[in-house]
Amino acid sequence: MAFFKRIFLFLALNFIVVITLSLVLNLLGVRPYLSARGIDYNSLMAFCLIWGMGGALISLALSRVMAKWMMGVRVIDPNTRDPDLQQLLQMVHNLARGAGLSAMPEVGIYDSPEVNAFATGPTKSRSLVAVSSGILERMSPEALEGVLGHEISHIANGDMVTMTLIQGVVNAFVMFLSRVVAFAVANAMRGDRDDRRSSEGMSYGLFYIVQFVLEIVFMIIGSMLVAWFSRYREYRADAGGARLAGRENMILALETLRRTFEGVDTNIQPAVAALKISSRPRGVFALFSTHPPLEERIERLRQGV
Repeated sequence: MAFFKRIFLFLALNFIVVITLSLVLNLLGVRPYLSARGIDYNSLMAFCLIWGMGGALISLALSRVMAKWMMGVRVIDPNTRDPDLQQLLQMVHNLARGAGLSAMPEVGIYDSPEVNAFATGPTKSRSLVAVSSGILERMSPEALEGVLGHEISHIANGDMVTMTLIQGVVNAFVMFLSRVVAFAVANAMRGDRDDRRSSEGMSYGLFYIVQFVLEIVFMIIGSMLVAWFSRYREYRADAGGARLAGRENMILALETLRRTFEGVDTNIQPAVAALKISSRPRGVFALFSTHPPLEERIERLRQGV
């Protein structure tokens, strides 16, 4: 049931994105960028920016709501009388005040045996910190404080917005470059054929095939760039967590994660996984990892980097 719910929400989000951006294109009067006379580069740039940036920004705007729905996050009532939940709330709020946040993030729990936590939200003042039931059961209060300090640092650093903007720019460049190069290839392949109508039909077909292939290639390259920057932000969040919760608590949190890493489900919702604690690809797949290896993160903290 949970699987079908996630599929439905994923499709619903994409439907909202398509409808919204189509309306924006119509309202702005963006004309088709491809015609028999060639490419209208102004229309193409507008099209790519709106679709590339727009989709990312809509996803960011809905990130907190979608995380609650997809992960089944239950937001903790600030007035709860449960002592364990109150302790969790106070820990998050103390760290948030230490990070200089003007608005306290929502704090939630989701049912999962994985040992994990994530932060999301469109702005610093509309953020969410969520922890799994597994992390509450298997982490000491000191280690948990380190994890929460890391997540609060993501919010204080504006990482959700920064990563969204980078992803949006990459999307726009991928769309623009793939279409420009595909058009040049299609024109070169068409040449000076006598049968102009047949030639144009083949040219359009070739254009869309080359565009599709190039989008895949450029997106792979772009994903490596986004992943590299994400790893850099993780190191910054570790340093921020060390300042907020104490270096020893941050190291303890990462060491606990390393020991319990088998409990982490990295195949769950990819849109949320980017903000999770860790990932573990090896070899060439490490280039696409959003998180550095735990061993490297621990070593940097010990060295005070």
